[in-house]
Amino acid sequence: MFSTLKSFSRFSFNKLYVQSIVKCSSEVIQNATSQQQTAAQNVVQQTFGQPTPQTHSHLLKDGEIIPGIKVDEIKSRRNQLLEKIAKSAQERPFQSGAQVVILPSASKVYMSDKIPYVFRQNTEFLYFTGCQEPDSILVLIVNGNHFSSTLFMRYKDAHAELWDGPRTGTEAALSLFEVDHVLPVNEFERFLTSYLSENKSCTLWYDDEDIVQQDVHKKLNQLIRIYDTNKFNCPKALMHQIRLIKSPAEIKLMKKSCDVASAAIAKTIEISKPGMNEHELFAIVDYESRMQGAEFLAYPPVVAGGKNANIIHYISNNQIVNEKEMVLMDAGCEYHGYTSDITRTWPIDGKFTPYQKILYEIVLDVQKILIDKLKEMPSLDMVYHEMCYLLGKRLQEENLIPKNLSGNKLLAAAYSYCPHHVSHYLGMDVHDTPKISRSIRVQPGMVVTVEPGIYVNPKNQFAPPEFHHIGIRIEDDVLVQESGPLVLSENCPKEVDDIEALARKNQS
Repeated sequence: MFSTLKSFSRFSFNKLYVQSIVKCSSEVIQNATSQQQTAAQNVVQQTFGQPTPQTHSHLLKDGEIIPGIKVDEIKSRRNQLLEKIAKSAQERPFQSGAQVVILPSASKVYMSDKIPYVFRQNTEFLYFTGCQEPDSILVLIVNGNHFSSTLFMRYKDAHAELWDGPRTGTEAALSLFEVDHVLPVNEFERFLTSYLSENKSCTLWYDDEDIVQQDVHKKLNQLIRIYDTNKFNCPKALMHQIRLIKSPAEIKLMKKSCDVASAAIAKTIEISKPGMNEHELFAIVDYESRMQGAEFLAYPPVVAGGKNANIIHYISNNQIVNEKEMVLMDAGCEYHGYTSDITRTWPIDGKFTPYQKILYEIVLDVQKILIDKLKEMPSLDMVYHEMCYLLGKRLQEENLIPKNLSGNKLLAAAYSYCPHHVSHYLGMDVHDTPKISRSIRVQPGMVVTVEPGIYVNPKNQFAPPEFHHIGIRIEDDVLVQESGPLVLSENCPKEVDDIEALARKNQS
């Protein structure tokens, strides 16, 4: 943290608010201030647009804004972002004016008339606010030595809340989210217009590629044309640098997410038997995850029986799984905003065939080596290169790749059996922090997947017929530590004997 940050003073309400909303009457300002102060005194009696320690004491402890995450941690994240924005401005003289970060929340999305999809908050917005309500906007401002945060939210509305549930409203939000100011969301355009008119050299930090609120996006594009300000700077890379390293509280939530998904997958293996539909297995893992506290699955799961396992992102999940076939299940859950991503492959009848076992043991051995390699702090791309080499050598031993191949030809042959990367970052999103390259070395506090696989397509020129249609992947979620990697999904069985013993339990 910059040493000068300790001496940064907050904008007083009047200074920032009056400068930015010069057209507002003093009566509106006084009313807003009075209402927020009154609400802060009576916050215990309020209803909110999300769980709080007062309304959901079984989920949140005092001081938490989302389960397991304290509001102080959220504030610290905002400070880290503002530090990075300020540093970036110092390094670019042409951006020496005020820096304005605009971060919209998600909006509801509808599958058909009046029928919404389950709401999921924009990850960046949730990370920096803890707010789970739609149609909100966070504005962060760096102006010289002054930092400020303003949250724009919907009004309380008795009619709307009758249909869609409670809203936090602007009055109670000030103390709940501990930002500097809270304003009605319909004041956003006036706020920004006034601020730009007073600060013509300011720089707007806004992601104009991954658009989450179309109305906000249109307004911002209109304003930069009117005020001829610089083109948007995208803050996402800076945000992802912060999100990449998990705090102890985040690691605890990710461990719980992995425990829930591990138990759900293990139960699915235990219940499975020949003749079941892939959709039934999908239903079991979904049910078991939710019963242990997950909000929902983190992504549409792959439940691939038999040859369907050769389709990397198979999500149709509608085929019968027959005796002698395997199931490849790639599933994870979202637990209080943090995801897991686990893959297990098992024989539906409780016993690997000889050829299935050969390939399964190759994948398992390679995965263990790759997990152990994380103690060397390699890049994920280095881990991927190592996977291709190891798979190539092991497949040569089993005559799935000609023994005369070496170097790049060997790697290419291995790639024909495993055409996907072996790892990605994991966190609030399944493919987390995509602005972070997989070419950088991992650091303590990162969580990554390790997921080698073998997929034997009959069209593969090297593949012997007895291995055709076999598809296997084993995936675990791993915390990088100074002391060595920690497998967060270690409770999900993967040893051959353990998998077979579990899968035999429901055989008639």
